Amino acid sequence: MTNEKPFVNLQKYEQSGFDRGRPGLYVLLWWLVQAIAFPLTLHNLNFLRCTLLRLFGAKIGKGVVIRPTARFTYPWKVTIGDYSWIGDDVVFYSLDQILIGEHCVVSQKSYLCTGSHDLKNPNFSLKTASITIGNGAWVATDCFIAPGVKIGANAVIGARSSVFADMPAGQVCLGTPCKPRYPRIMESDR
Repeated sequence: MTNEKPFVNLQKYEQSGFDRGRPGLYVLLWWLVQAIAFPLTLHNLNFLRCTLLRLFGAKIGKGVVIRPTARFTYPWKVTIGDYSWIGDDVVFYSLDQILIGEHCVVSQKSYLCTGSHDLKNPNFSLKTASITIGNGAWVATDCFIAPGVKIGANAVIGARSSVFADMPAGQVCLGTPCKPRYPRIMESDR
């Protein structure tokens, strides 16, 4: 332990301005359903997981694949477009809106984080911002997507990248911090 005074006073932390979007009992019910129902469903029972998410307010398109170990903090703040895939152990920390386009892949162990804290505020106040992932984008395994980030259509975010800024459409983006590296070139349909 040092004798330096901390910059923050966590005793004064409060988040009275934050709106979860549903009452506390509803949130608790969701967390209970997710903790029990999701892990007990077989891998191929995507329709059941999608139905549960829809029942709790998520907007889920047709043909969506969601693995049983994916986690959604507040599903009513999540939109997933048609034919998108959500991998094992993906976390949607949806304190704010998370919008996933059509034909997207969010690979295993990726973390989409819509909340953080104000570094300059001594009360460590909560800050949230939405995340948007454009149609056809692929977020590869074990990526971190920060609050407020927009990933362009058909972009690829390379494995283990940390994305703190918007990424352009049609680019392969890599690294920590993630940066566009080269265009994503697709072979023509055969």
